[in-house]
Amino acid sequence: MLNIIWISFFLFAAVSALYQIFFLGNPEVLSQIMDATFKMSGTAFEISIGLTGVMTLWLGLMRVGEAGGAVAIISRLVAPLLNKLFPEVPKEHPAHGAMIMNLAANMLGLDNAATPLGLKAMKELQELNPEKDTASNAQIMFLVINTSSVTLIPITIFTYLYQLDYPNPTELFLPILLATSCSSIAGLIAVSIYQRINLLQPVIIMFFLGFFSIVALLFSYLLSLDKEAMQSFSLLLSNGIIFSVIVLFVLLAAIKKANVYEEFISGAKEGFNIAISIIPYLVAMLVAIGVFRASGAMDLFLGLIDYLFRFIAQFLDWLGIIDYSDGPLAFVDALPTGMMKPLSGSGARGLMIETIKTHGPSALVSKMVAIMQGSTETTFYVLAVYFGSVGIKKSRHAVTCGLIADFSGITAAIFICYLFFG
Repeated sequence: MLNIIWISFFLFAAVSALYQIFFLGNPEVLSQIMDATFKMSGTAFEISIGLTGVMTLWLGLMRVGEAGGAVAIISRLVAPLLNKLFPEVPKEHPAHGAMIMNLAANMLGLDNAATPLGLKAMKELQELNPEKDTASNAQIMFLVINTSSVTLIPITIFTYLYQLDYPNPTELFLPILLATSCSSIAGLIAVSIYQRINLLQPVIIMFFLGFFSIVALLFSYLLSLDKEAMQSFSLLLSNGIIFSVIVLFVLLAAIKKANVYEEFISGAKEGFNIAISIIPYLVAMLVAIGVFRASGAMDLFLGLIDYLFRFIAQFLDWLGIIDYSDGPLAFVDALPTGMMKPLSGSGARGLMIETIKTHGPSALVSKMVAIMQGSTETTFYVLAVYFGSVGIKKSRHAVTCGLIADFSGITAAIFICYLFFG
């Protein structure tokens, strides 16, 4: 699947370039494509090097946590759920601890911590994989959960909205949570259908009920705060939990009389090697996406979608079903952000900021793009990094399930925005 998608990016880019040269008289498109090629290859290298520091840090800390038994304690708390979702992974396997820590970091919106922990989990799962070049069921389930992971406190999005003078970002907390929950549930259902996992088991249902109960309590508390207090609380909660985990890891390892420093160095060396190994996979994926965008193929695709939806709206207006003059298609202006999200996190963020600046922070479309930005993760980036770190070449149903989660999250963001603000 990844091979087909990679080739498709270049084929669509070639067709778009020919169209621009011969029909639009824009020969500069070739220069733009070549600039994107070299720029994105450099970006991929910079991302990999940037990951080196956090990878060595967090994988060193994970080794300390394993030596002190803290990871095993955390794993046992969530083991009933993981045993149902990952039946191929033995009980108390090291992968459980890494997956739990990764999901916790994602929920708290701590990307710098989540990626190294996710790569650690993928490496542990690869040890159980009988076909080293093909993604296992457990690896696919873990990856799709990551691409659609629920973020309890979308502090990054709130920070951007504050900078753009958005009057009350906290009003988007529940819509973002609902949209990303739809994405996660859709991803789980898609993978479960492929892997024939029954999600209607009492253990799974109880865990989800408990999780959403905690979310409800958190939401009710956040509503009582003003925006400065909310931001301070969010930062305190996120960073406080992570720092407490670090201290706990070191303390338990010291109590067990482990050589904490040597354990940390041992794990840190592993992190450095993983960060370097993902460079070719990142270069391949980011260059393909960069060429696709620079050729104008992305703009042509979005233009066709825009034309299609506006034609349908005008037809419905002619039938008297809707009043097109009222502007019911705010979601069409938001679609570029939604379509870009699976391809490029920075690209989607840039489109979100541009949309809010163009239409104003109080516009419906501005709220919609903010909800979209928080509804899913960057699927192709996650695929390239996570599978690339362990040499997976055959992704099986990972791409399909990841895109199902993305589509569900973006669609939910549109409907939820209309429900709350339309």
